Amino acid sequence: MPSTNLGSATKKNSSKDESFVLVSSPMSRNLPFLEVQSCADCPRLRAYCAQVAEIKRAAHSHDHYWGKPVAGFGDPNAELVIVGLAPGAHGANRTGRIFTGDRSGEWLYRALYEADFANQPDSHRRDDGLILKNAYVTCVVKCAPPDNKPTLDEQNHCREKYLVKELESLASAKVYLALGQIALIGLLNALKSTYRVELSNLKNLKFGHGKVIELPNGKSIVMSYHPSQQNTFTKKLTAEMWREIFVTCRNLCELSQKNS
Repeated sequence: MPSTNLGSATKKNSSKDESFVLVSSPMSRNLPFLEVQSCADCPRLRAYCAQVAEIKRAAHSHDHYWGKPVAGFGDPNAELVIVGLAPGAHGANRTGRIFTGDRSGEWLYRALYEADFANQPDSHRRDDGLILKNAYVTCVVKCAPPDNKPTLDEQNHCREKYLVKELESLASAKVYLALGQIALIGLLNALKSTYRVELSNLKNLKFGHGKVIELPNGKSIVMSYHPSQQNTFTKKLTAEMWREIFVTCRNLCELSQKNS
């Protein structure tokens, strides 16, 4: 099992890095963006997304809310795949891009930038110029759920219809970062469907921040607390803990490149 203490990452000056010229696909190569945004399979979730888009938060009263399912975002050739639970009601459900427009997104994309996975530290809207390199961000559930709690049926349906396809198309993935316990469960089940890997030895796996597990197919899963306001305000997740997660991810990617 790989160690989570894998040294430190050095942030490159990527503001003029030509490697970031690549166009970051809104979806992976084999999963059309329109297929996700037009999905209406879960009436409860679709109704909630539309309701939030109509009854806006005061701070965003002049914004035009996306109010639809939110696709994954990033480099289709990514070695690092980040999996959360679901879009934020006033974040991705407002802006139309995953982890964009809320505090969780601020933490995520700043960390990706510092670890040289992104060309800029900010993520405000879909056309803000953000490009990910060697990283892809998605969720188990594609619609914002009431109280951030999708039902088990909603999780299972969306995982099998969309997340499994995403993981299949992200053939270069070497490291998966699961943000929270429910995201970890969804990721494990999706990987089981995607790669037909035997995960019986992981059935009783307990979530632990910073824990790293190696899958039978040679890929790795890194676990982290979600960068929600609840976790960051209470210091359950600190900035240093969060940075170390991406040091681990960066070094696992580099280790995989050396061994390939």
